[in-house]
Amino acid sequence: MRAEDVVDLVGYLEAHGIQVWIDGGWGVDALLEEQTRPHDDLDLITALEEMATMQQTLSRRGYLLLEGGAPMSFKMTDAAGRQIDVHSVVFTESGSGIFTMHNGAESVCPASGFKGVGHVLTRQVRCLTLEAKAQRICQSSYELDLTHARDLTALTERFGIPVPDSVAPSPAVSS
Repeated sequence: MRAEDVVDLVGYLEAHGIQVWIDGGWGVDALLEEQTRPHDDLDLITALEEMATMQQTLSRRGYLLLEGGAPMSFKMTDAAGRQIDVHSVVFTESGSGIFTMHNGAESVCPASGFKGVGHVLTRQVRCLTLEAKAQRICQSSYELDLTHARDLTALTERFGIPVPDSVAPSPAVSS
């Protein structure tokens, strides 16, 4: 997905009253304020209670459901092949967010983790903070692959965020 598509889609969703946080590779690039690699999709986070509205709004924009469905995570694509992967979060009274991982486990992100601000092109976007993004990569139910290891390396090299030794990318992974 191109940066212009990300900016357009985030603007469209926000204009329809849906609050989103950019996650995944675009979330890393938003924090870095530059596109570091091509992205096949756009990962978005929204509140669990917004998932049905999100799916309907994307459908009106021409996106078709690929898998999953509201209220849990789902993937959609449009005729141009642009794919969106939407993840739900349940917010607690304190503002922390609870993610349900693919393996059924829960991951908690503190309220401060949702205060991230990044940029895609010149548009300011919501994303997870540096620390929350690194934690989300490390606690993902996916195995830490080369792409995620490179994302962690880029964040740690640019911002010096600490990553636990058990998941820290090796120096050989750096580009």
